[in-house]
Amino acid sequence: MPIAVDIDVMLARRKMSVGELADRIGITPANLAVLKNGRAKAVRFSTLAALCEVLDCQPGDLLRWETEQAEPAEGPERPESD
Repeated sequence: MPIAVDIDVMLARRKMSVGELADRIGITPANLAVLKNGRAKAVRFSTLAALCEVLDCQPGDLLRWETEQAEPAEGPERPESD
């Protein structure tokens, strides 16, 4: 997925556990794990706002866009000459 989630980075910077963050933003640790591991299909703005408030950060500190790497092609990368 081209959107990377850096909640772990902010947790480490704030010396906070996943359980504590989940309690403070009002979601279950399981749902927070889905979000922080990049398996969520969406995130509510209210959840993102709560994350930013508790972690004292901006949305861009938690989410970033990455280009998708193309799968390597089978065989040689360039045509061979005869």
